[in-house]
Amino acid sequence: MKAQRIGIYAGTFNPVHVGHVAFALQVMQAAKLDKIYFLPERRPRHKQGVEHFAHRVAMLKQAVRPHPNLAVLELDDISFSVRRTLPQMKRRFAGSQLVFLMGSDTATYVSEWPLADRLFERAEIVVGLRAGHKQREVEQCTKAWAIRPDKVILLASHAPDVSSHKIREALAARTHVKGLLRSVAKYSDHHWLYVSLA
Repeated sequence: MKAQRIGIYAGTFNPVHVGHVAFALQVMQAAKLDKIYFLPERRPRHKQGVEHFAHRVAMLKQAVRPHPNLAVLELDDISFSVRRTLPQMKRRFAGSQLVFLMGSDTATYVSEWPLADRLFERAEIVVGLRAGHKQREVEQCTKAWAIRPDKVILLASHAPDVSSHKIREALAARTHVKGLLRSVAKYSDHHWLYVSLA
């Protein structure tokens, strides 16, 4: 029996937007994946004012509902690390080939993560090129990784200029912006998310 190819898309998703979903669907086809799991981080390092985990998960689940090959995976870990998170993924998806999805912003510093070499050992990585990043510069970063070149795919994202920051600003102002999912706008409005009452 052929081993499944499982995509792991970790991030803050504060909130999820069209760019995230479009990139996942793009990778599904380009890397021939069987399923992709969005993996939201409970308490991201170096980020302040992140919306509550339960709200971010709820918005993610609504966003992936129309796509049967996309799902949301929740871990108990407060923050992700190669030391703790990678072994959990290997146990959960034993016998499957893991493929990690990330934006080019993350790709520029992933080699600085503690034990990054363990991530590069057996996994494949797909990088989505985001606005403001030149393909040649990102390729130079990936070439420095201790990973076989054929295990890295660099894709031009379908929505490279969409960002969670812009989405949050639009939600706070109760205005529309490119990349805002209708389900996120509705959920945010109902729960008064991203709005400062000060």
